[in-house]
Amino acid sequence: MKEESKVPQRIAAVLVYGRAPLVFAGMVFAVGVMWTHNPRLYISGVICFLVSMCFDLVDRWFSSRYGQNFKLTDLADRLMDKLVYSIIFPLLTAGAMWRLLEVSPEYTRVELLHAILILFLCIAVLVRDNFGHFMRGFANKLPDKSEEIQYTRLRKIVAAPVGALLYIYIFYIPTTDPGFFYNQLSNISHFSLRNLFFIEIFCLIIILGSIAMNCRKYGSFCLDEICLGDMILRKKILSVFPNALTTMNALMGLLAVFFAYQGKIRESYLLLMGGAVFDKVDGALARKLGLTAVVENSTRRFNVTFGGIMDDIADAVSFCIAPGWIFYVFLSQIQNPVIQHLPLKFAAVVYVLLGFARLAYFTLDRSPIPGFFKGMPTPAAALLVVAPMIMLETAVANNSGMVAVWGLFCFFLMLTAAVAMNVYPVRYLHIGRFMDRRPWFTRINLAVLLSSVFTPLFGYVVLTYGLLYLASPLYTKNMDPQDIAGKTV
Repeated sequence: MKEESKVPQRIAAVLVYGRAPLVFAGMVFAVGVMWTHNPRLYISGVICFLVSMCFDLVDRWFSSRYGQNFKLTDLADRLMDKLVYSIIFPLLTAGAMWRLLEVSPEYTRVELLHAILILFLCIAVLVRDNFGHFMRGFANKLPDKSEEIQYTRLRKIVAAPVGALLYIYIFYIPTTDPGFFYNQLSNISHFSLRNLFFIEIFCLIIILGSIAMNCRKYGSFCLDEICLGDMILRKKILSVFPNALTTMNALMGLLAVFFAYQGKIRESYLLLMGGAVFDKVDGALARKLGLTAVVENSTRRFNVTFGGIMDDIADAVSFCIAPGWIFYVFLSQIQNPVIQHLPLKFAAVVYVLLGFARLAYFTLDRSPIPGFFKGMPTPAAALLVVAPMIMLETAVANNSGMVAVWGLFCFFLMLTAAVAMNVYPVRYLHIGRFMDRRPWFTRINLAVLLSSVFTPLFGYVVLTYGLLYLASPLYTKNMDPQDIAGKTV
């Protein structure tokens, strides 16, 4: 082989194998920062991590294009992932605790919670990598690895930048002689906790999605060897996954209430959206795994199962209790005479109780309409009533004259949604089934939501969606139920 042709091979080797030494050097510099508080060590560590992140993003592409004779690319890339993540994320966990003790000794409970969230995020990353290694033991039986590659790329695009961002934030040391580059790092290091929470939760969801994709792709082969033909044991094992998603649904509701106590309504709304996604996915996964077949063919009077009870409890927490709780907690803290004279507790209790009634009716209903709900579904009602609180939060922060107007709007919308959930003759479109049959509709609306989430228009966008859905029976009442429900998830 000519010397010129070896250059791409050498570059590919540097990109693949150079990440681990760079990250190890970054760890050494971070330990030096914790020991000496030296800004120069901090700069050196940041540079090592940023270069390693760039290598992580381009190494596979470069090797595939220019390193055809570099036979160990795929295996080496996975090995480097394990080494790099095994260094980065435990380091970030130790650094988060060091920051509380050394940099912010008068830390708040929110800062402590952020450090704990970093711990859970680091555990999730390491568990995911080891779990993925175990499940890929069955991959040689499947020639198509497209889904695995897509999720690996998505995890890389998220995990590497998040690791670098947290490194910059955690190990930042103020200095009297900053320089241009240090000033830029200073801006990143003062990133607000609310934005960090959002980024870390998003990263955690990607990691969980990666785990779910491994289970979906290789789970059948794994269960064949574990269960040895025992179908009852197989169903019990499979039921763990939709039940775990149901538990995540309830957890999203509890986290939404926690953020509402901090006055962070936008984050609360995003968590409720996450709960709605988990609510959709758990049922879809149960149908995909065939766990609902017995129930659907059952001759019992009511389709009451353990999974159904768990789902109702999670829905009650996330879409009944949480919105009512958020409404009462947030509005009762606003020092406005108009809002303080409203019967806030009454509206919250009415919403919660009528939400419980809606869930009970949905469970006991023996004549469901395919593709439609009787009465407004609780996830849609929860997202509707919390949406105007985003504008109310902004009005309170700006001391605007619209505080009373938005407060009254939230109050009456709360009662309206509570009634809409229990007007059973009114049919509401099953938006999840509708989106599954029309991918273009899903893509357009997802693009609208993602493009508005970090703008002041986000509250208005989601409120518009909620109001349109509230009035949607005027348009959807003539739709054919079989057309909507013709294709299940």
